[in-house]
Amino acid sequence: MIAKARGRFIPVTPRKMRLVARLLRGLDIPKAQAILKHLPKGACHPISKVLHSAVASATRDGTWTQEQLVVSHISADEGPMSKRYRAGPMGRAMEFRKRMSHLTIELDSKKEGSRTERGA
Repeated sequence: MIAKARGRFIPVTPRKMRLVARLLRGLDIPKAQAILKHLPKGACHPISKVLHSAVASATRDGTWTQEQLVVSHISADEGPMSKRYRAGPMGRAMEFRKRMSHLTIELDSKKEGSRTERGA
């Protein structure tokens, strides 16, 4: 692990974050950023911010470049839930939960001679 970045209390459900996170696992950084830029999902913006933070911390001292880095681990875990109420039938109050997630991204160096993409 070269760099690690965490985004906490992101107001997107973990299930929606995992849909995008599965696409990025094992990809190099320029390809992952291109996918996040063009994918029409709401979770792409917070994931790209956390990915940018991880890349910035990895390339800060100048020993690594973006082309040498790979997304080695990405996970979206559950955060706290805010409980809200809305009107239900027959004058009742129905509870619904606004979910949040915690995102963790770890970067590693690209292994020479090995494939970083799945299925390629």
